[in-house]
Order: sequence, then C-alpha cells, then structure tokens
Amino acid sequence: MARTKTKRFRGSMTHGRGKKAGRGAGLRGGRGNAGLCKHKFMYMMKYMPDHYGRHGFKRPQSVIKDNVTINVGQLEERFPGKNDIDLNKEGFDKLLGGGSLNSKLKIKVNSASEKAIEKIKDKGGAVILPEKLKEPPLKEETVEVKEEPIEVKEEQVEKK
Repeated sequence: MARTKTKRFRGSMTHGRGKKAGRGAGLRGGRGNAGLCKHKFMYMMKYMPDHYGRHGFKRPQSVIKDNVTINVGQLEERFPGKNDIDLNKEGFDKLLGGGSLNSKLKIKVNSASEKAIEKIKDKGGAVILPEKLKEPPLKEETVEVKEEPIEVKEEQVEKK
C-alpha cells in the first residue's frame, strides 16, 4: 500500500506549498470578492463594470396593477345556477377564453378576450363591455409649400 501525500510530507513545515500558499485562501488573493478595491481592481473594472452604483428603479406599487382574470370554463363552477353575472362586482377584471361552457350566460365585465366572447355567443349568451371613451381623431392640417426659384449671383459662386 502506497503512502498518502500527507504522510510523505510529515516533518515538512509547508507540505510542498511554499511559505504562504497553504494558509487559507492565500494563493488566490482572498476568497470571493475580497480585494476588489485593491489588488483585484483591474479585474473588477474589466469583467464587472456594473459592480458599483445603482441600476434601474423599482416601480411604485400604486402604479402596478395586475388584472384578476377568470376563464370561461370556471364560470359555471364559481356561479352555479346564475344566468346574469356581474364579474366587476365579483372582483374580476378580465374574462379569458379557457375551458368550455354548457349554458347560456349574460356576463358584464370590464374586458374580455375575443375567444371568450366567441364562446359565450356560440351558446346564445352575451358579454356586456363598458363603452370606452373614444378620443376624437386628430385634424390633419395641410400645409402648402410654395417653391420659388432661387437666384444665384455670380459673386456667391466660389470659383476654383
């Protein structure tokens, strides 16, 4: 049986690693991000240019709004026996077209996908969407450009 490396180095102070290489993370200049402001500064500037400073911003939570959605297939499970459903009062913002429908329903909702509207109308139901205010179209102004010939005097022309 061969002797292990450690057994071979018994009596040697450094076990063949030199004076400081065997102490902790000595040979590699520290562990992890140690020394990024000192001896690893050029490495950081080259490979980690965004290490310092702030980047981007966090949107305020008052601005972020997630639509609460429901699929067509879930309507009969959630509202059994109802034919007129006001999804706005129930807390839903949008109706999506996933699943299948077996009964005729009249649904009031803020927005719905085309697939959902098609599925409900195929069963004889109706989807009531709020009328959105349409902005009046912008008036197109036509500007006439008059082209006049430009008179060039001989004094203005540079001679080579």
